[in-house]
Amino acid sequence: MNTRVAIVEDNGSLRRIISDWIVEADELMLVGACETAELAISELPAQKPDVVLVDINLPGVDGIECVRQLKKQLPATQFVMVTMYDDAQRIFSALASGATGYLLKRSSREQLLNAIAEVRRGGSPMSAQIARKVVQSFRQPVSPVSGALSPREREVLDLLAKGLLYKEIAEKLDSSVYTINAHVRRIYEKLQVNSRSQAVAKFLKY
Repeated sequence: MNTRVAIVEDNGSLRRIISDWIVEADELMLVGACETAELAISELPAQKPDVVLVDINLPGVDGIECVRQLKKQLPATQFVMVTMYDDAQRIFSALASGATGYLLKRSSREQLLNAIAEVRRGGSPMSAQIARKVVQSFRQPVSPVSGALSPREREVLDLLAKGLLYKEIAEKLDSSVYTINAHVRRIYEKLQVNSRSQAVAKFLKY
């Protein structure tokens, strides 16, 4: 059965190039090529793609938020970020939103098609530069106070890692946004971090 692939990319030239690669590839079927996240969120759920290639720097709603919203509607779909950015914060934000892989736009045709095949096999394809960033972040020492997180703080951190908003976490834990904010502040203090992505990076080491 052909793998159903969709693209979310605002650069028209690049969108056409990647579309051609997919159309010409054996066992792949192009089911969508959207130039904005808004269009993707509206149209792709009906197409039920197996894999979606998403640019991060989209106009309006960005690629990370696009993945977070689509993942709720398409839980079985795998999302691979294809972007020019390789900074750690964007990487972990993308992974926390639900992305499975992360490729740089300078990846070759072969690398991109191999990534689609790999993610379908259950892997998490990453460009070599991205993988190096992830490994380097894991090598950073974890603060000993991280073990002092309470069970509820660990629950909140787990939901943060899954990309949920504070309001969604509050609803899931039958709490208030004010209380979740307080938990998050304590988590940041204990982990000695200043952002969601940094907290998630440390969470992924547990």
